[in-house]
Amino acid sequence: MSLTRYLPILDWGSRYSRETAANDALAAVIVTIMLIPQSLAYAMLAGLPPEVGLYASIAPLALYAVFGTSRALAVGPVAVVSLMTAAAVGELAAQGTPEYWAAAIALALMSGLMLTAMGLLKLGFLANFLSHPVISGFITASGLIIAASQLKHVLGVPASGHNLLELLGSLAEHLPDANPVTAIIGVSAAAFLFWARKRLKPTLIARGVAPKLADALAKAGPVAAVAATTLATWALGLDGMGVAIVGAIPQGLPPLTLPSLDVELWGSLAVSALLISVVGFVESVSVAQTLAAKRRQRIAPDQELIGLGAANIGAAFTGGYPVTGGFARSVVNFDAGAETPAAGAFTAVGILLAALLLTPLLHFLPVATLAATIIVAVLSLVDLGALRRVWRWSRTDFAAQLATILLTLGAGVEAGIIAGVALSILLHLYRTSTPHVAVLGQVPGTEHFRNVARHEVATSPAVRMMRIDESLYFPNARFLEDCILDAVAADPALRHVVLVCTAVNAIDASALESLEAIDHRLRDGGVSLHLAEVKGPVMDRLERAGFTAHLSGEVFLTQFDAFRALAPAVAEAALAAPRRDTRRDPSRGCPPGPERPAAAAPAE
Repeated sequence: MSLTRYLPILDWGSRYSRETAANDALAAVIVTIMLIPQSLAYAMLAGLPPEVGLYASIAPLALYAVFGTSRALAVGPVAVVSLMTAAAVGELAAQGTPEYWAAAIALALMSGLMLTAMGLLKLGFLANFLSHPVISGFITASGLIIAASQLKHVLGVPASGHNLLELLGSLAEHLPDANPVTAIIGVSAAAFLFWARKRLKPTLIARGVAPKLADALAKAGPVAAVAATTLATWALGLDGMGVAIVGAIPQGLPPLTLPSLDVELWGSLAVSALLISVVGFVESVSVAQTLAAKRRQRIAPDQELIGLGAANIGAAFTGGYPVTGGFARSVVNFDAGAETPAAGAFTAVGILLAALLLTPLLHFLPVATLAATIIVAVLSLVDLGALRRVWRWSRTDFAAQLATILLTLGAGVEAGIIAGVALSILLHLYRTSTPHVAVLGQVPGTEHFRNVARHEVATSPAVRMMRIDESLYFPNARFLEDCILDAVAADPALRHVVLVCTAVNAIDASALESLEAIDHRLRDGGVSLHLAEVKGPVMDRLERAGFTAHLSGEVFLTQFDAFRALAPAVAEAALAAPRRDTRRDPSRGCPPGPERPAAAAPAE
């Protein structure tokens, strides 16, 4: 097997040029400027010292450049994973203690090992069990919790809570104790960052600044906020007026750390590590696929698991905590012209230089400024409008999304994501267990067949052509059995049932037994069961099982062949009829037919 399968750097690295390096270096400078305040802020969100955010942005970026397949993904601390880290580790140790940091490091190692194992076992498809509405709901709810959790730093009050209600209640209780100076800094920083995100770029362009430079300056808004508030706090002595500051940040290289191998600790963190791994991978691969598609590139999800696993393992051995690909910084990296993962390695060098040289300058950085940075970043993830869009599209998806939001807000992030996974799987099982079943008729003047509930088509009282729009397996096997037998019981004139299998990609053992039971019961009632348009692999399995040899009816190549053989007069008359538009007028409604439950719209 080629080494490029597990070492993508050998692929793009062999074609690396000086021009590509220049583009990657420019993108790295822009991302580094953005990532420094973000890393500090997200470490604080995770309940860790600010410098840990820098540590978690060095080795992970370099290792992902070796093992990752996305050309633009920027790996590091992100808001949702930071919140999940705080929730998981906070149950085992108090913030600010060595035990808390050690648990966060162990969490990174566990997540890295899980991700790597999933990649080697090619389990990237498991992320598909999280539906988009559920992920959207979880991220929206997490964004609201994160923003609420940072208000205590903006106001300068003590507050705590594991869910939104607890946080808001605690904030309301301590609101009279708010520090006015801290509040001015926090609110001003947040207002500036919101303005910079939306209006700074067009304002600069209107004043004659080149678009690329204006874009870079707009993305450096957090750096400007950090510099201005730090300078003001130092010059005016605001720390003496109750303004909380970051304080001394160790200057130097990331420490080499040996993660704890305590079995009891690993047992306590196992579920949290798995959830962080899944959420981190889903967020990362979604961003990577989106950006790759814009350049007509491809990523390998299983190799992405290995890349993210290596990044987290690297974080664990360099004093970091769980990381993943971030949406905002990856988009910035992409827009800035990054062409290969080497841009991430260059960014790691920039963060390393910041850890070596710039940390003394951050001593007077107000904690309120970092909190404002987090609030502005996470509120961009909140998409309450998705509820309205999903409601219009699917009531069941809306119910899953709303339940995820409410559970995350009310019970915490872990409960929310567990509920989201469960709801995604249950939603899939519900949809496939009650598939759409259409009764078909021949379109006049053609050999085509359409749903009788949607088109004016030719049918025969002796023949019922039924199309099931789902593969057949154990959750829907009984549903199909009931559907066919109910249709036969309701129509004494019926002599033939044709099961049209155009959408059936697989039939499992349970469904095969149901088909055999259907055939036997129809035979006893003087009705024959036929199949039409069976796909090759499905047909092979039916023949191996001996089903076709004992079938009461026949297997037809096409729907028209079946209808012409079983109702020749009707089929030939319909074929000779003039061709016309058979679609029914929706304003008059469709006639009732043996559709799936009314809660779901009929499909074409």
